[in-house]
Amino acid sequence: MELLAALDDLVVGHMALLFAHQGGWDEILMVLAPVSIFAGLLYVANRRAKGLAERGAADADGETPATPRSAPRNDRAGPR
Repeated sequence: MELLAALDDLVVGHMALLFAHQGGWDEILMVLAPVSIFAGLLYVANRRAKGLAERGAADADGETPATPRSAPRNDRAGPR
């Protein structure tokens, strides 16, 4: 009887530890979530920097950029 009680305490203790630990998937999310966010931000920043560099190189060569940008118009500003 005493052995059964000790075994029951051992199993209950391990089950509580297993459910508290979640098997490791929660730790993976705690690492992957911030890494994924920073990777996404880095991807967007690199795309933007590449586009700006290409536009700057096209302007320096005197070529028309792929997406021309016109100066903003302000008709009330008077002569320039």
